[in-house]
Amino acid sequence: MYKDSATSEVSCSAKESVVSARVLILPGYGNSGALHWQSRWEQANPAFVRVQQRDWDAPVCDDWVAAIEDAVRSTGHDVVLVAHSLGCLAVAHWAATPHSPIRGALLVAVPDPEGPDFPAQASGFGEPPARSFAFSSTVVISDDDPYGTPAYSAQLAQAWGSSAVRVGSCGHINAESGLGDWAAGFELLRQLRD
Repeated sequence: MYKDSATSEVSCSAKESVVSARVLILPGYGNSGALHWQSRWEQANPAFVRVQQRDWDAPVCDDWVAAIEDAVRSTGHDVVLVAHSLGCLAVAHWAATPHSPIRGALLVAVPDPEGPDFPAQASGFGEPPARSFAFSSTVVISDDDPYGTPAYSAQLAQAWGSSAVRVGSCGHINAESGLGDWAAGFELLRQLRD
């Protein structure tokens, strides 16, 4: 059982199936390794598909946006996006363009492109569009994320019309955070899919 500041006790496991919508996994810079919660969710759920990017280590925003649109278009409108880090910025840029409809998006650990630790190899991600999304979304915020402050993430959540959920001190909410299957995050996804 996992407990955090965003939810009460959550007993779901990422190995449990959830209903209806397909899930597209959108990792951030460098992709998500085997121990990352995104990879664990994908391995445990056949309806979860990773969006492959042309270049994980020298990402170009327009390329990532095009890959999202291609994946959504080929999957259908009953889709939830699960983005981590740079993938969140790609979703924000995608949402600002004419795009295929989706059910919702879970945006975890949004980085600040003006922050000191933002990857210099990332091109075109700039300041993300600050307009309301045409779909339901939840922004998950860590109190000690080295890539984006809670205030920055909360400001974007408000601009995007997203729910903001703070999970305490979880670093960049990645494999190094030691979350395993991250059951609390999976419950947030379940809420978007139901």
